[in-house]
Amino acid sequence: MKLASIHFYPVKSTAGHEVREAEVQPWGLAGDRRYLVTDERGGVLTAREEPRLLACVARLDGDRLTLTGPHAAPLLVTPTEAMSTVTVGRTPVELTDCGDDAARWLSGLAGRQVRLKWLDDPTRRPVNPEYGRPDDRVSLADGYPLLLTSGASLAQLNDWIAETALERGEERPEPLPMHRFRPNVVIDGVGTAFAEDTWERVRIGAVDFRVSKGCDRCVLTTIDTATYTKGKEPIRTLSRHRKWDGKVWFGINLIPDAPGLIAQGDSVTIL
Repeated sequence: MKLASIHFYPVKSTAGHEVREAEVQPWGLAGDRRYLVTDERGGVLTAREEPRLLACVARLDGDRLTLTGPHAAPLLVTPTEAMSTVTVGRTPVELTDCGDDAARWLSGLAGRQVRLKWLDDPTRRPVNPEYGRPDDRVSLADGYPLLLTSGASLAQLNDWIAETALERGEERPEPLPMHRFRPNVVIDGVGTAFAEDTWERVRIGAVDFRVSKGCDRCVLTTIDTATYTKGKEPIRTLSRHRKWDGKVWFGINLIPDAPGLIAQGDSVTIL
């Protein structure tokens, strides 16, 4: 098996980037989801509620973050010294405010009053202790440092989606792209679809990971990133084939045992 692609998302729920190599840090890939957007009440705002956030492209140059989008000129973000507590998942986390200019820029994109927050210290947020160790940490991802998906599993899911459409008398849909699932690492060469469900430990290149749990999926996967509109797939078909414990599942969450570098083409081994 090989590492087919690597992806990171500087601001939670905005556009992602594919890179040839990445540094694995204890809390996730370097630069991955260290920023997020909050709503008028100070709660986390994601593309689940505001799909237009996916039109934001956030670029990192060292520690400098620049936002680009279809509605305004690019903006270099300048964090302030102001901090506030934001509940991310179930955990209150102290985040740094990124100033009024970033707030106005993102509010113009989202069509509502929002603010940009930065996790300046990634050691602040622990992983859910039910699935991790006391010293495990995560950035601002939904729950765990990295998300892994496989090409074989996506191919099977797209076949199921086509079957569902045929049964319902609908036109055969275009296959869903992997970026709908917002993975960090995508594996090719897996012999059986959803074989990753059974993995407990995996090595990518020279970096070892623990599998914390499967990844339950939400309506974010139904958003067409070209039109920012929501559809029925893949949730409709996952509900037929991949539903248990009241949730639907695609991909697995990883926790690194130690920092290291990974690169496209690295070998992948089940430990």
